[in-house]
Amino acid sequence: MDKVIFNEISLANGKRLGHARLNKPQALNALDLDMIQLLMPQLTTWQADGDVVAVVLDGEGDKAFCAGGDVVDMYHAMVASPDSTPAKVEQFFTEEYQLDYLIHTFGKPFVVVGNGIVMGGGLGLFAGASHRIVTPTSRIAMPEITIGLYPDVGGSYFLNQMPTGVGLFLGLTGASINARDALDINLADAAMNDVTHLIDALRCLDWQGESAADNTMIGTWLAQQTEQATLPAGQVREVMQECVSFAAMRTSEQIVAAILGMDNTGNEWLQRAQKTLQQGCPLTMAIVPEQLSRAQDMSLADVFRMELTLSCRCAQMGEFQEGVRALLIDKDRSPKWRYQNAAEITPQVVAHMFTPLWQGAAHPLARL
Repeated sequence: MDKVIFNEISLANGKRLGHARLNKPQALNALDLDMIQLLMPQLTTWQADGDVVAVVLDGEGDKAFCAGGDVVDMYHAMVASPDSTPAKVEQFFTEEYQLDYLIHTFGKPFVVVGNGIVMGGGLGLFAGASHRIVTPTSRIAMPEITIGLYPDVGGSYFLNQMPTGVGLFLGLTGASINARDALDINLADAAMNDVTHLIDALRCLDWQGESAADNTMIGTWLAQQTEQATLPAGQVREVMQECVSFAAMRTSEQIVAAILGMDNTGNEWLQRAQKTLQQGCPLTMAIVPEQLSRAQDMSLADVFRMELTLSCRCAQMGEFQEGVRALLIDKDRSPKWRYQNAAEITPQVVAHMFTPLWQGAAHPLARL
């Protein structure tokens, strides 16, 4: 069975739509290197083909668009190469970020359907699209704090596009948000009750074959669908005002303490978010505020270059390995972190995480 299914849909004007579908429903369409290496050349071909007016990316099944990256394979590579970045880990992150960057910069309408679970690496595919569709079942999160990583796949960029402090809150707590939330915080562009017939509906639109006009046309049509969508009540709105204050705080310890100190009376969603933060990796707590601060004035390409260094450093430090072990391998949910709390992490340790591993043209992402 193909892990990604590709189709081309003929339009009335002789042009075509490209359609790519992630096809590992039994694994919630978790993104692995094979899938990345299938998507990258096909999307590049469609990008260059003047007869392909737009691309649609979705996931097989109704449970998940993509539940994240396949980190179990990376775990075994890290076990075999302690205190270093295994070649397999560097390769995965390098090629994943190249794919994410391609979607961000595609230049044609790029429609992604975030149905069901959209987490981690799946959010990396979703966030860069020109038209990001959510549904009543969407469950979106960047839960890397639970595995000793950090919100990567462009998170340094798209978390900064949210209302002040919200990206910081979500990056630290790994909180799961719904379709209404995603619309409220600039992480989605449209919502649909039912995406079953999306391809048929897109086929019937009046395509011009000119990207700006087609982007506007799709946007207008999707706005109509959003008006008709029945969505769950939002959760993020309730904490937005408090999030503003987090962005002004100077240290990760202050931010973590402030989030844990929020009044969660009667708010199960906030209670879960606080619990995830409290049990999360202290090194991640120190990384997230720094990554978002540094990324504010960076180009998108530089964001991904910074993240590749960070991801490789996380593999070297052992926290990523330990987090995956506790959550997905032994499943004891009792990670033994190198640092017990954020107070143990010095500015020197944080600076080390961001110290580039490559210079200039030697960087694997130098050509972004």
